[in-house]
Amino acid sequence: MFSAAEIEIIALSLQVAAASVIVSAPLALACAYVLARSHFIGKSVFDAFVHLPLVLPPVVVGYALLLLFGTQGAIGSVLKDWFGITFAFRWTGAALAAAVMGFPLMVRAMRLSLEAVSPKLESAARTLGASRARVFATITLPLALPGVIVGVLLAFARSLGEFGATITFVSNIPGETQTLPLAIYGLTQTPGSDAAILRLCAISVALSLVALIASEWITRRAQARVQGGAKHSASARP
Repeated sequence: MFSAAEIEIIALSLQVAAASVIVSAPLALACAYVLARSHFIGKSVFDAFVHLPLVLPPVVVGYALLLLFGTQGAIGSVLKDWFGITFAFRWTGAALAAAVMGFPLMVRAMRLSLEAVSPKLESAARTLGASRARVFATITLPLALPGVIVGVLLAFARSLGEFGATITFVSNIPGETQTLPLAIYGLTQTPGSDAAILRLCAISVALSLVALIASEWITRRAQARVQGGAKHSASARP
């Protein structure tokens, strides 16, 4: 059985991961749409910037967040003085770090799904008088929805395992920023904590597997739906 402290760690990890994907999903979808449908000078640079957290050491990302969103940071000081919002050493900061690290995975999955939607369908709807926003809401997004969901699930799983950026930005504070990876790391420094480490490792593996299996299931269902639609269209032709 899990102790009260372990349940609190698991609940906080789920809260941080959920908040990170909820907040970042709209921005990720917007970036994915721009990368999938737009052509502009500097697109390659923008694409590289979006995916930068994938190749940077997480500690570098965490330090950059500390410089920007710390209480004395360029953005953090403004948020604190004007709006009373603080990220450093708070669970919201852990969610921000997780969102940044999972953002590229979300964008990539969404972009691939959007690119799979035929632009001809969108053009046909536009010629019938539909606005760009209506075309996106009624045609593009429904067809790309499986990829959007997969992106969210992958980012959620990535957020559950985030360590380097989180501990650099918000430290390892029990009850506030101590998510599963940070708790496991802390327990490795405490003699006689093997049983607790194994329990937390087991729940980490279980949660990540559920997210990955769900994303794979959604991908297969989407592929089956597309193939079924193509066969139906072919059989309906004279």
